[in-house]
Amino acid sequence: MNLQMERIEAACEALKLQAIGHEWPRLAEIAHRSEQSLADYLEALLNAELVAKAERTRATLTKFAGFPMCKTFDEYDFGFATGAPRKQLQELTGLAFIARKENVVLLGPSGVGKSHLAVSFGQIAVQNGLKTRFVTAADLMLQLSAAKAQGRLEAYLRRSVLAPKLLIVDEIGYLPFGREEANLFFNVIAKRYEQGSIIVTSNLPFSQWSNAFADDTTLTAALLDRLLHHAHIVQISGESYRLKSRKEIGVVPTALETLATATY
Repeated sequence: MNLQMERIEAACEALKLQAIGHEWPRLAEIAHRSEQSLADYLEALLNAELVAKAERTRATLTKFAGFPMCKTFDEYDFGFATGAPRKQLQELTGLAFIARKENVVLLGPSGVGKSHLAVSFGQIAVQNGLKTRFVTAADLMLQLSAAKAQGRLEAYLRRSVLAPKLLIVDEIGYLPFGREEANLFFNVIAKRYEQGSIIVTSNLPFSQWSNAFADDTTLTAALLDRLLHHAHIVQISGESYRLKSRKEIGVVPTALETLATATY
């Protein structure tokens, strides 16, 4: 490496143009061979930096999102999940609901792919440069309770609840909330009402949501009023995909099979 190349590399590092610093010799050789103009060469350099910057942004957004797994919409098995409304779900992949600050509620029994779909929508959002956060309802309650106990609830709400363009809360209803937890969750829904999109998943029909919120029917009604005012409700019926292989070899206990195939 000659002194000029060292100076170019140092300048790119100082300006945080990592892609240009790495790619300029290769792109210069291509430009020379194909007799490109200086403007063409400059544009190629800038495009390389833009691509690298977009990739760094996606990596940062993915880390912030905290997805528990990598799931894509194309991987969802509609052949098995015949009770999933494919057309409605396909339309949601366009993310128009986020631009309109609308919500998505995925309802259905355990194992029909609600979490898979929620994560896949979240990953599409991240690929489009939208700040997204995934959290289970149980973990959200732990974090909210800890923030309140430490006197930083408002800061937590600003950073983790209001900042994301899309907030995904998974598994509402799997564990019941106490009264304080129910109030904290209502605060989340109220804060994001008409301010940002939420995707929630639940194995409970709306008529049973009060069971998950300390049997407080008034609070649950107020919560649902805000959550559902601008919402796409996706009802998914069917058998548990997780039990599919075990059922095929006949090792699913009778009681578990009954729960998995019950009408939702």
